[in-house]
Amino acid sequence: MSNTSYTPKGPASQPGSRGGRDSAGERRRDAATIASLKAEVAAQAALIARQEVSLAHSRKIFDRASVAARLGVWECSLPGEQLHWTDVVYDLFDLPRGAALDRSEIIKCYPAESRKALDSLRSRAIVERSGFTLDAEITTFAGRSRWIRITATVECEDGVPVRIFGMKQDITEEKILSDRMRYLAEFDAMTGLANRARFQARLAHADEDRPLGALLLIDLDGFKAVNDTFGHVVGDECLKAAAERLAGGCGEADLVARVGGDEFAVLLGPHLDRGAVSGMARRIVEAMGSPVAVRGQSLRLGASVGIAFAGTDTPSDLFAQADTALYAAKAAGRNTFRIFKAEAGVNGRSVAA
Repeated sequence: MSNTSYTPKGPASQPGSRGGRDSAGERRRDAATIASLKAEVAAQAALIARQEVSLAHSRKIFDRASVAARLGVWECSLPGEQLHWTDVVYDLFDLPRGAALDRSEIIKCYPAESRKALDSLRSRAIVERSGFTLDAEITTFAGRSRWIRITATVECEDGVPVRIFGMKQDITEEKILSDRMRYLAEFDAMTGLANRARFQARLAHADEDRPLGALLLIDLDGFKAVNDTFGHVVGDECLKAAAERLAGGCGEADLVARVGGDEFAVLLGPHLDRGAVSGMARRIVEAMGSPVAVRGQSLRLGASVGIAFAGTDTPSDLFAQADTALYAAKAAGRNTFRIFKAEAGVNGRSVAA
């Protein structure tokens, strides 16, 4: 018999062939997973890049708006008092951008009144874990006067204040406009005295905190003739001169106002007795009687004064009494004064001082 080896029929079985196929599949799956992760990472990177571009654009817009509005962001650590400012805040205080900040030096830019208000509001906000808004005056490191609006919020960690931050904005122009509007609402633009609206408001709100002692009504004598003869320009100069004399002679007055064309009013406190009030009225008459030099002309005016002393009457009654006394002064020949006195059985009678 031949000594020949026997080979079984059927497909040859190669060692490790099943394991090889499994390994290739795993590699393909791993490659797919890696590709998917790479795609996901790339997508995330693209998203981050887009967000960074958007953030940079937003920051650019904010920076431009901040500069245009003169609005900056500030932060102060607590309790260390370490300050951090954006560029606009440096500009507000006229400091080089990025300069070292010392709060003890910065606070010196605030005048005493503004500093007191800031310290009070800031301390309360820290204690109450709240915030505040304050319009404060500053004098910058370059010596310029500015008004800034400060907003602040206290941030806490575990209930403990760790920083106070907010915004500072230049409101100097707004403040000037506001003051101008208030001035126009309360003062006579020609003479600089209080106007009728402010006079009426003060008269109507006399109370125990700010009581009134007397009211003087003054009417210029001869003004109409000057105005008709020389014109309104000269007349206006006479009014200005009269207002200066009146304000100069009423330094103790609570309020000096122009209440009409050539009519003025003086409100006095209760600290002046009748003798002092009469003396003031006499000085007003004498001052108004001095010639007024206007455009080469020496013009002579005069003044009639009516006085009413405050009592239990209403503000409108006080005005009516002073007006009655004023007409009595005119009837007496002008360039004099009269004091209202309601005599028994005679309602509203005015008698001479």
